[in-house]
Amino acid sequence: MHDAGSTWAGTHHFVASDLVEAKSVDEVRGAVRHAGAAGTRVRALGTRHSFTDLADTRDTLVTVTGIAPDPVLDQDAMTVTVGAGTSYGALARWLEGRGYALHNLGSLPHISVAGAIATGTHGSGVANGSLATAVAALEYVDASARIVSVRRGDPDFAGLVVGLGAYGIVTRVTLDIQPSFAMRQDIFTGLPWDTLLGDVDGIVSAAYSVSVFTAWDEDTLEQVWVKSRLNAGDLAVPDDWQGATRLTTPTILVDGDPAALTEQLGTEGRWLDRLPHFRFDNTPSNGDEIQTEYFVARSNAADALAAVRTHASAIAPHLLVTELRTVARDELWLSGAYEREALGIHFTWRNTPTRVRAILPLIEAALAPFAARPHWGKLHLFDAEAIERVTPRLLDARELFERLDPTGMFSNDHLGRLGVRATGDAA
Repeated sequence: MHDAGSTWAGTHHFVASDLVEAKSVDEVRGAVRHAGAAGTRVRALGTRHSFTDLADTRDTLVTVTGIAPDPVLDQDAMTVTVGAGTSYGALARWLEGRGYALHNLGSLPHISVAGAIATGTHGSGVANGSLATAVAALEYVDASARIVSVRRGDPDFAGLVVGLGAYGIVTRVTLDIQPSFAMRQDIFTGLPWDTLLGDVDGIVSAAYSVSVFTAWDEDTLEQVWVKSRLNAGDLAVPDDWQGATRLTTPTILVDGDPAALTEQLGTEGRWLDRLPHFRFDNTPSNGDEIQTEYFVARSNAADALAAVRTHASAIAPHLLVTELRTVARDELWLSGAYEREALGIHFTWRNTPTRVRAILPLIEAALAPFAARPHWGKLHLFDAEAIERVTPRLLDARELFERLDPTGMFSNDHLGRLGVRATGDAA
């Protein structure tokens, strides 16, 4: 028996009775085969960057982060196939060394490929899909301990990519790549709230990737991070942009270490050193925090933001920072951007669980008219009925997962509570 420990920020301590730290796909198959014989449950565990019991089970957790990445480049197809537990930072370095890039990265390059895509994690950019949209193929261990491959265009593909670990353990992933590119990152401060609400699309479309940071109770937004792709026609925004001012000295996020942040001040550099907010070779983010995020249609962005802002006085005392990011529309069934251009409204809270849980009903009620979808890997209070209302393909996804895993080997209480699987651990 091995203690599986806690999530990255310590917001959940895993209750699994055993942890298998797989070093090979055969070890993953062995763990699944054993669970099948014993009639127990098994779940995949990634780099632990979740905030609830989403990845947990009472029985066995299997982590694939110890399996060698073994990246395979296909220059003709413009793809790379890599071990599912590989971090984005490690893969990005490998690709850059060969002249290639990914279309986007999350704010943290430390997260695993499989964990990020399974939960619909994203970067930012009005034309940039979530990280899952780069997936061209998946290889996973199914409930019979077989290795199964599924490719873009296959009947089940759109239901499996953002799959929440609900049907098997993903062991290898094939991602679209492109030629390497250069970027610059500029930070602006003092953007008026009224300017943002008057032209959300204009602000978030200013560059390849834009992130807006706020505490909700200020007249001018704390910071806007503008990440420009230099060989894609992006022009550097002017020093005085939309009433905001370009910073000429490095900034920090909340009370974090400035050395942990990627290069600022408009200097030209590699895509992998500008797209994330945090450096791969440093400690990521704050750590002692709780995260929440909701996706609304970008067409409703101004109204949704105004609705949340009516609760600014309740939010601000318990908030570290909010980040607003955009995600391009996709066709992945459980994606927060399924069939709509999306704005992600992300909250990084102080680690005060009782107070945060008291505030979330206010935010979720404010966003309810806009059919807000919660980020699967972050804290929210949605139940199965609420999830079904905002997830058009939920029933299709559940049918798919039940068909592929009829005994519920890969289910857990979390998925049961949300209606993603028919039952949880108690079955």
